[in-house]
Amino acid sequence: MSVQTTKFKHVSYLWNEAKAAELAGDEVALLVYRSNLLGADLRLTNYGGGNTSCKAIAKDPLTGKDTEVMWVKGSGGDLGTMKRNGLAALHMDRLLNLKNIYRGIEHEDEMVELFNHCIYDLASKAPSIDTALHGFLPFKHIDHLHPDAAIAIAAAKDGKQITKDLFGGKIGWVKWQKPGFDLGLLLKECLDENPGIRGIMLGSHGLFTWGDTAYESYLNTLEVIEMCAQYLEDNYGKKGPVFGGAKIESLPKEERLAKAAELAPVLRGFCSSQTKMIGHFTDDDRVLQFINSNDLDRLAPLGTSCPDHFLRTKISPLVLNLATDEDLTNTSVIKEKIAPLFETYRKMYAEYYNTCKHSNSPAIRDANPVIILYPGVGMFSFAKDKQTTRVASEFYINAINVMRGAEAVSEYTSLPRQEAFNIEYWLLEEAKLQRMPKPKALTGRIALVTGSAGGIGKAIAKKFAEEGACVIINDINEERLQGAMEEFQQLFGRDTAASTLLDVTDNVTIEKAFAATVLAFGGVDIIVNNAGISISKSITDHTIADWDKLYDTLVKGQFLVSKAGAAIIRKQAIGGDIINIVSKNAVVSGPNNAGYGSAKAAQAHMSRLLAAELGGDKIRVNSVNPDAVIADSNIWAGGWAEGRAKAYGITVAELPAYYAKRTLLNETILPIDIANACFAFVGGLLSKSTGNALNVDGGVAAGFLR
Repeated sequence: MSVQTTKFKHVSYLWNEAKAAELAGDEVALLVYRSNLLGADLRLTNYGGGNTSCKAIAKDPLTGKDTEVMWVKGSGGDLGTMKRNGLAALHMDRLLNLKNIYRGIEHEDEMVELFNHCIYDLASKAPSIDTALHGFLPFKHIDHLHPDAAIAIAAAKDGKQITKDLFGGKIGWVKWQKPGFDLGLLLKECLDENPGIRGIMLGSHGLFTWGDTAYESYLNTLEVIEMCAQYLEDNYGKKGPVFGGAKIESLPKEERLAKAAELAPVLRGFCSSQTKMIGHFTDDDRVLQFINSNDLDRLAPLGTSCPDHFLRTKISPLVLNLATDEDLTNTSVIKEKIAPLFETYRKMYAEYYNTCKHSNSPAIRDANPVIILYPGVGMFSFAKDKQTTRVASEFYINAINVMRGAEAVSEYTSLPRQEAFNIEYWLLEEAKLQRMPKPKALTGRIALVTGSAGGIGKAIAKKFAEEGACVIINDINEERLQGAMEEFQQLFGRDTAASTLLDVTDNVTIEKAFAATVLAFGGVDIIVNNAGISISKSITDHTIADWDKLYDTLVKGQFLVSKAGAAIIRKQAIGGDIINIVSKNAVVSGPNNAGYGSAKAAQAHMSRLLAAELGGDKIRVNSVNPDAVIADSNIWAGGWAEGRAKAYGITVAELPAYYAKRTLLNETILPIDIANACFAFVGGLLSKSTGNALNVDGGVAAGFLR
């Protein structure tokens, strides 16, 4: 098989003969294997896009007789990560019999429910709309993918003729039609009229290829896509510069990122006028080539062609009217300049909806753009969560690739507006949206918790992530930070957390940390000032260095982080939260605690002052007062535990029991208790509360606020 790896320049040949041999005889296992290989190469298909199938003989569970069954990727899955339980399994005879009761294209949506009467494996995934497309083709193994190289030809004005000439008639052509039962019939008709073809190009949509075995289908798919990609490469530059050549030059990398970090919160504020959105930024070379080009203004309004692209990127992008040397630091001026762009976009989207809607169309959705282009700088995307916005960004890069290829060999064509609407507001798509889980309490929110690589901070960040927030993990210790980030990725996947070094006493690192936050997620909504240290000494033993260290970390740190964070929240103009992890010691402090206790009191008073100052910006400022959080807490390192034990005349080992017994509830306080208190402030039930302090100390009467 090694000889095959040299055949391909534009796609990855990943088939492992030894691995496939282990799966021999299990066609479904080979289907999953093939699907994962295809999904692993984003040049072949995008995340969640495309579907694959196989047909094999299995025992009917009711009769015990052999019956033909089709396994096909179920609704909503991803080829690259799909497992066996991601497949739908259907009786082929029942599926084919659906033709007899099909009432025509006006009624084709009703056929999706009838797929349920064809289910072979009752535990399988729900069948997708593309089930009929695989079922009506007679081949044992079928791949339906959305490779950029193929769609570039499929979306070209002369795509049908190019396909015929390039493949010598061995690839059929079916003009654009919305996926569904009727398109399945058209595929079969194309095959009947062109016996011996090795695949079918779907106009503006994608590619169908097949084979008698899993390997033959895989190889056929790679070869067809390779030919498409090579054809495009051979033609780049023949008609002139790509995208008409460069109109402007990109800023240097560091300047691009600085501009993006400055602007993203402003854009997020506009895009969050209806629902809080999460952002993503990229300055990928393919993006820069497109947004800097002479053809940007002509091509961008056309929108995308492939339904998978369109559903995630909306009807068209918004192109900013900002120069690369624009001063973005004056937020009010920038907002005044770009506000009309958003107003125009929303009006355009409303007109599109009202012009194309049907009597039974779902209500208009959020009219804000998903994709925003800043020539010379990069591309922003905004959606309900990080995965959705990242994938939208990836799909628009796919669309750029398609436009680039189509323009090189012909002329790019997008979906007609009515066809695009019929996809976006398809009742079946609406039903899929309605079946999705309801958003969690912190979905769409972005949280920076200082000192979140361990102890109380990590517990707070975990709680927020569990409730749907995107979180920025930070610490002054790089090794601890790396360990925490690995833990969060294992728990929550790649899109929930990002990390950055942060020293709350150093304004430079604070600015860098917030810039990293904005570039990762588009802005910030929740700031938790948790980072802290503790020093317990008598007044005579307490050094000036001790004092400065406490006040720099606890007081100055809270001031600097709140100052930088509030500026970003104000830019967004959608409100936010600052929570300060203070202490019972702010109210009543134990012996030998002058530095720590007074610093905590300063934190508490600063919280009251900020609540009063920032309330007009809908920024709530609240405090949590823990006490004696010993488990997994960093403040107990470095002599603090010894100092407190000495002050109370007990041993370090006796501290947990001592602290528990002095509380009214006789409870040990854990990091999760503090995390729950923080969530209480930001989870929605206390959205009209600010300037409050919540004691989480098991009940220390002397520490009651009066």
